Parts: sequence; C-alpha cells; structure tokens
Amino acid sequence: MSHVFTLTLRCPSRAGIMHAISSFLYSHGCEVIDHRQFDDPVTHTLFVRTEFTSARTSTGAELAAAFDYLATGLDAAYEVSDNSPQRILVMVSTLGHCLNDLIFRWRAGTLGGELVGAVSNHTELAPMAESAGLPFHHIPVAPDTKSSAETEMLSLVDRYDADLVVLARYMQILSDETCSALRGRVINIHHSFLPGFKGAKPYHQAHERGVKYVGATAHYVTPDLDEGPIIEQEVIRIDHAHDPRRLATVGSDAEALALSRAVRWHAERRVLMNGTSTVVFC
Repeated sequence: MSHVFTLTLRCPSRAGIMHAISSFLYSHGCEVIDHRQFDDPVTHTLFVRTEFTSARTSTGAELAAAFDYLATGLDAAYEVSDNSPQRILVMVSTLGHCLNDLIFRWRAGTLGGELVGAVSNHTELAPMAESAGLPFHHIPVAPDTKSSAETEMLSLVDRYDADLVVLARYMQILSDETCSALRGRVINIHHSFLPGFKGAKPYHQAHERGVKYVGATAHYVTPDLDEGPIIEQEVIRIDHAHDPRRLATVGSDAEALALSRAVRWHAERRVLMNGTSTVVFC
C-alpha cells in the first residue's frame, strides 16, 4: 500500500539541489506525483513543494529523519508531512459570512482541513457553529481582561491540538506575545481599503470617494497590524450604482473567497514564507 507525503523546502539556491532531492526520493522507493519549485532571483532562495508516494515508509517522521542529513547539508528548512488534515480553530465576533463559508466548504470536503471549534468574544454566532457540530467557546474581551482572554484562547489551541487559527472577522487585535507564539499559524482577513479607509464604516468612505473595486486580503498575522505576509487577495469590480450596503455585500463575498483559498492553500501546505512575503504553489 502506497502512502502519500508532501515535502516542502526552503534553502539557499545553488546547483544540484533538485538532483539531490530526486536521488533521495528514488533511493527510498518514492514516486513523485506532483512537483513545484520557484527560484527567487531577488533573495536567491529555492522553494520546493513535492508530493510523492512511498510503499516502504508509512510515517512522515521516518522520512524526515532520513532526510535530515541531506537538509543539513543544503542549509534547508523543510517539512515532510503525511498529509493528515490540519486542525483549524476559527475565531469570530458578530459577522458570520466567513464562518458560514468555511463551514460550507468543510462539510463539502473542499476546505483542505478540519474545523475543530469556534471561539468568539460575542455569542451571536453560537447557533451557527453549534448547528454545524462545532464546539463554541465564548471568551469575552475587555481592556482589563484581554491578557487572560488570550491565555484562555491559547489554551484552546493546545486543547484542540490546532494546527491553524483563522480570524474569520474576529474584531480584536492580538497582542504581540500571542502573534509571536502562533507565528505562521494565524490567518486574518480584512477588506483591502486599508490603510486608506480606516474605522468602523470603510464602505461608506469608499462610496463617498467613488471607488471602482472592492477587495479583500488574507494574510498571516504578525505584531505589525494588518501588515503580515499576504497569502491571497480577491478583487471585484463595482460601479456608481453600488450604495454602501451593496458595497459591503460585495466586500463580504470577496472576504469569504480570499479567506477560504488562503486556508485551503495553507492546509494543503502550498504556502511557504519568503521573508515578509509568501510563495504560494496554488
């Protein structure tokens, strides 16, 4: 019986790397079924994502242990995964369009991972989560309880053994400490009017200025607010007939699309960090 694995790798560019990787896979009885690579001419870094089968080895840990010697020689950061579904914890506030879309794709088997629970600083979306069979956790957040609330949230990440946290319109800013603790494991979504139209009514501001495109940006969360490495963006053209309410509706569609793609690509290990940017093998 063959087992499917995914190798992701990032290392300084130099000749012979792909030959070395191919030779390793061949020597371990592996057959490549999909391969992507990108050699960044700016950072002189090679990025690789390879899916392969192996009839000899049944765990990613065994292959990773064997690959470690080669990776050390390549000065490579790498992961060998057995493609088990990533466990996803969703955080929301009161807007439910992104959570609803994630639930739909999860139930349809197209999300790329498994939703394991929902966390919110409000209770409005509890019925949506619970009707989908997701445990719902209400963690109120106030200025004097923010630290303890984040500690409770991090404990849920550990309890559910979550690989990824998705801020599906969670309207709270995570502390620098929490961002650092979950580095590369938190995806956020926001409208792409930032930084131009800030505040509670960005679509009203956009309408007043006569914008012609509505968009959304999905990115990794870092201590720099809304400036983390971008994974995906969605843009939808609009016109003068769109009032603020219609703009917000179109924006919700863009947010749901961009977020679901970012979550799926991350869960399928298609996103590799490249400094303040990303390489996405979609």
